[in-house]
Amino acid sequence: MVAEPIPLVNLGRLSALASADMPTSGPLIDSFGRLLEDLRVSLTDRCNFRCLYCMPEEGLPWLPAANVMTFDEITRIVGLLVRLGIREVRLTGGEPTLRPRLPALIAQLGKLPALESLSLTTNGYLLKQLAGPLADAGLTRINVSLDTLVTEKFEKITRRDALHKVLEGLEEVERHPSIWPIKVNAVAMRDFTEEEIISFAEFARRKPYIVRFIEFMPLDADGNWNAEQVLTGEEIRRVIHDWKPLVRVEGQNPSSTSRDYVFQDGIGRVGFINPVSEPFCSACNRIRLTADGGLRTCLFSLEDTSLLAPIRAGATDEDLEQVIRAAVWRKELKHHINEGAFFVRPNRSMSQIGG
Repeated sequence: MVAEPIPLVNLGRLSALASADMPTSGPLIDSFGRLLEDLRVSLTDRCNFRCLYCMPEEGLPWLPAANVMTFDEITRIVGLLVRLGIREVRLTGGEPTLRPRLPALIAQLGKLPALESLSLTTNGYLLKQLAGPLADAGLTRINVSLDTLVTEKFEKITRRDALHKVLEGLEEVERHPSIWPIKVNAVAMRDFTEEEIISFAEFARRKPYIVRFIEFMPLDADGNWNAEQVLTGEEIRRVIHDWKPLVRVEGQNPSSTSRDYVFQDGIGRVGFINPVSEPFCSACNRIRLTADGGLRTCLFSLEDTSLLAPIRAGATDEDLEQVIRAAVWRKELKHHINEGAFFVRPNRSMSQIGG
């Protein structure tokens, strides 16, 4: 396949889109006064699973290799963003463990001064062999996606017979205490998750993982999402609390996406990420970088601002900084999932954006 050329950009036009009130120095803030400190970086749009709520069985049109950021390009962009105030970086996909030489990138990014946290979101399939190299390279936290603990349901939703591989990968991560915490993320869907709520709660009490339930969002490639499929975090919390009482974790960062609870007897921790029923946009401190170098200021953005195009056109870090500041300044106030006609689906699915 011949790669489509990445279009060049007019840096002056992009910077002109910013308001005269936009700061040209200091930390990254948007026009609503939110301080941006959290960056999600997609390493690839490819995935070795075919989750029903994410992509078709045959997959999606993948990015040409020439359009995907190199390790040096990723490190340059992330390094600049860290200098501008980003403190937490999470590597995502697609499935980031499919990116060859991933530990080398972890080691490269881990050397950035002022970076406080370097984490990974993965489906866990390759973790058994990668956990050690990732820990040695400097990975500090990990999120593993796991929507069911039942083999048949796992195969149905992922179109892969791989539950045992994911569980083995989690157990391997346990052997590397430098990677902490270990978070297990389950997308909660009505008529799928209810029967396993207590099983997941027991899992959180039996294993040293924080189990978190994420409300199903309209980021599926087929566009079939509807609000009736959303099993809310509060519904799940009530079921668990009625089984064994929960106590809210105090002192969480206001920008945290998860509302965490511990069991009253002190054994186990669960969290609830409720972007549909209880949006947390007002405290959002996140931006995203797609695998082809697009800066997205919201999961539900309708457009990206390319950082890869100016890099390949010879832009200086000073040029890039102004493009970044202009894009961040225009960060959306909120998504509009619950606002009927006001909601417009983003132009990419979750696997193409990066979680």
